[in-house]
Amino acid sequence: MKKTFKLDHPKIKLPRVVDSVKHDIRKFLKKERKKPLPAGATYWDFVCNLGQSEESAVEVRATSLIKNIDELVEKNIMTIYVEITAKAVYASKSITTEES
Repeated sequence: MKKTFKLDHPKIKLPRVVDSVKHDIRKFLKKERKKPLPAGATYWDFVCNLGQSEESAVEVRATSLIKNIDELVEKNIMTIYVEITAKAVYASKSITTEES
């Protein structure tokens, strides 16, 4: 997902537009998590970039994405750029438990 959201709308109030953006992001994450994993993969991880524009976007954790959107709205930023890329995570099988 690579999208720029405009938060100013002539008829819809700002909190409802922000809720709509958050809903779109959560819906995308849920859809990506439901996709089948490649062979040997353990789970899906997400690389997220967030900012006012594509040039000023910084990498953030997927778990703090919604909180960072709220921070941008508090700073009266009316354009939000979001880029989310799913990647499969492969867990190493070298984890062993030692018994004493």
